[in-house]
Amino acid sequence: MSLVSLPQNPATTLGERLNDALAVTPALIADVIRETCRRFPSQGQAGKTERVEQLIDLGAWTDAALGLIELELPQWRVRRLVYDSGEWHCALSRERELPDWLDESVEGRHADLALAILSAFVEVQRASPPSIRTSVPAAGRNESPFYEPICCDSFS
Repeated sequence: MSLVSLPQNPATTLGERLNDALAVTPALIADVIRETCRRFPSQGQAGKTERVEQLIDLGAWTDAALGLIELELPQWRVRRLVYDSGEWHCALSRERELPDWLDESVEGRHADLALAILSAFVEVQRASPPSIRTSVPAAGRNESPFYEPICCDSFS
């Protein structure tokens, strides 16, 4: 059965389902892939895609979550992975070499390691929606519906 064809529960958000889950299931990881992954399956990186699919088939959820980060978020790395007071804390960052107070990392936490990593992954994907990035920044268009250009030059 294809990962994309597994049923989903639209009543709750993906973040809530990850927080409420006790462990990763094939249906849950299929929801994560369906709702957040833009490069899966990747034609240009077929080896990475195949590796993630094999890890999912084997039930290696932590390795599969790390593989999804590698495939979907090539600029992001695991900055911190800590077990504290019964919870795993996973912080993803673009700049691991910066001090914590300068870095804008995204954190996920859960009692299960794979779910903590997937929570951070989903949070990064939610925070950075797909967009076409160009070398020139776009200017905002704050025109009101009553905007009407007029010519104010004096030609006399």
